[in-house]
Amino acid sequence: MIQFLLMVNKQGQTRISKYYNSFSVQEKLTLEGELIRKCLSRTEGQCSFLEHRQYKVLYRRYASLYFIIGIDNETDINELSFLEFIHNLVETLDKYFENVCELDIMFNIEKAHFIIDEMIMSGYIVETNKANILNPVLAIVKAAGP
Repeated sequence: MIQFLLMVNKQGQTRISKYYNSFSVQEKLTLEGELIRKCLSRTEGQCSFLEHRQYKVLYRRYASLYFIIGIDNETDINELSFLEFIHNLVETLDKYFENVCELDIMFNIEKAHFIIDEMIMSGYIVETNKANILNPVLAIVKAAGP
């Protein structure tokens, strides 16, 4: 089960954070700070998996953004499937925003949250088909008007 998803830029600023378990504000800040320092200090030649506290952390860098996922350490998981999920998330954002960048996410944060919410529910991946993910988001945008 996914415990949290973070999108962080190269300067260490959190752009999106989604938590699927109860964390206090202080726990979130501490966890984000520790993970950002760990992930940003790693070289490209190092593995994209690491263990932190009771979580298995997987991350991937796309352009100027790091996508970080924390998963229960107790469960037997296929780490590569979660890296593939991160790639699918980036492709979905890329399809919606047409070559997504950090500014697209910052200025359209609610749409990015809608896309993530269509893909993950209560910490479980529920949808990976890009068309099925984007159709409700496009319907909301169309209903809202220009």
